[in-house]
Amino acid sequence: MKIISRLIAAILFILFFFFALKNTQEITLHFFLGYERTDPLVLVLLVCFVGGAILGVLAMTPLVFRHRREASKQRKNLSVLQKEREAQLLAQTQPPQPDSVVPPQHLI
Repeated sequence: MKIISRLIAAILFILFFFFALKNTQEITLHFFLGYERTDPLVLVLLVCFVGGAILGVLAMTPLVFRHRREASKQRKNLSVLQKEREAQLLAQTQPPQPDSVVPPQHLI
């Protein structure tokens, strides 16, 4: 499996490398207030991809923390239930205890 994943990674690297070689022409990005920037197309694509990936991870962060918090609560609940179950099993395995002998009230 490790060999297959490395082979796929190498193929993807080669594909992206040749894509970058084919897209070296300069492009001009026009921003607000007359600001312009000229960069290679592949660099602009890379920056947009990395920026999108970072924004995606940041968007998922609250959801991940919520799931972790809920999983922690569920683990605590599970440990409490397991302790209760162990106590029940222990109570079932012990022999019954004799009732205490109390003298009847009319004989006293």
